[in-house]
Amino acid sequence: MTLTPERLKQIFKGFNTKKVLIIGDVMLDAYIWGKVERISPEAPVPVVTVEKREERLGGAANVGMNIRSLGATPVMCSVIGADTKGETLRALMLNSGLDDAGIIESPHRITTTKFRILGNNTQMLRVDEENSQPLEEAEFRQLCSHIDKILKSEDIHVIIFQDYDKGVITSELIDFVTGMANEMDIPVAVDPKKRNFLAFRNTTLVKPNLLEMKEGLDLADLPSGKENLIKAAQQLSEKLDATMILNTLSENGIFIFWKENNETKAELLPAHRRNIADVSGAGDTVISVASLCLASKSGALELALLSNIAGGLVCEEAGVIPVNKEKFMAEAIRILNTEKL
Repeated sequence: MTLTPERLKQIFKGFNTKKVLIIGDVMLDAYIWGKVERISPEAPVPVVTVEKREERLGGAANVGMNIRSLGATPVMCSVIGADTKGETLRALMLNSGLDDAGIIESPHRITTTKFRILGNNTQMLRVDEENSQPLEEAEFRQLCSHIDKILKSEDIHVIIFQDYDKGVITSELIDFVTGMANEMDIPVAVDPKKRNFLAFRNTTLVKPNLLEMKEGLDLADLPSGKENLIKAAQQLSEKLDATMILNTLSENGIFIFWKENNETKAELLPAHRRNIADVSGAGDTVISVASLCLASKSGALELALLSNIAGGLVCEEAGVIPVNKEKFMAEAIRILNTEKL
């Protein structure tokens, strides 16, 4: 495959016309930033002197932010709590240009919030406040109604399931959405977690990391060598009837397995050298780029190459942030010129 600067620009320009339905667990990311200059006399832990507090969109909402940052239009569907954190989350969505019409408030749930404490730009501690029970029947039916209306009234180019095991996504919801998507010929991309791992049948692309792949397939071990990954991806692809398996491998890069012209193909792409500050949110960026590539009908290798670059870029920033499109394109062109992709 030869990827040219002209082809890159064509792909990135094509993102601007895409509309993406994102279904999953939205959450609030709360940060305390500060300095660490001493160890507590009460316990052998660092003392963080607070300098700044910040709240950001997280989980599936961060996927929405990535989709918007890449120039496409996100349509969010999720269930949050009818609480103050939920109010904050909806306000952040509206301030960030994300439509909240597909967000349902439930009096029976709390809004998932992840509190992160960072000292000297390094994450020291995370505290989670959440309810991970599956949706109640009334909430499930309301969510399905929202999704049905959106798919029938909007020109959706790709659907993303962003699963964080917080209860919004269930096997029943997966079957409902994939049934509609297959009837309407809309590709479906999945960022799975263990509880629903083998429920994402009849999807287009499934993107687990190495640990999720090992746990989801109940493997004793899964070394990151190409032959091992091919065997595992073949197994998962057959179980789910999925067209592509995309494995993120941290410092070992990214692996893609796909079906093309009745053949299976696979490539292991190395990571690019980075100054890693924080890996939080990298998976959100990868699934966002991969999904837009699917919507743009990019080739499997183009999809993997661009997802690999984008996921690495956001790891250079502290905290969960969306990828910057201009910086992303410039980096892709730089790597193209130096590594002859």
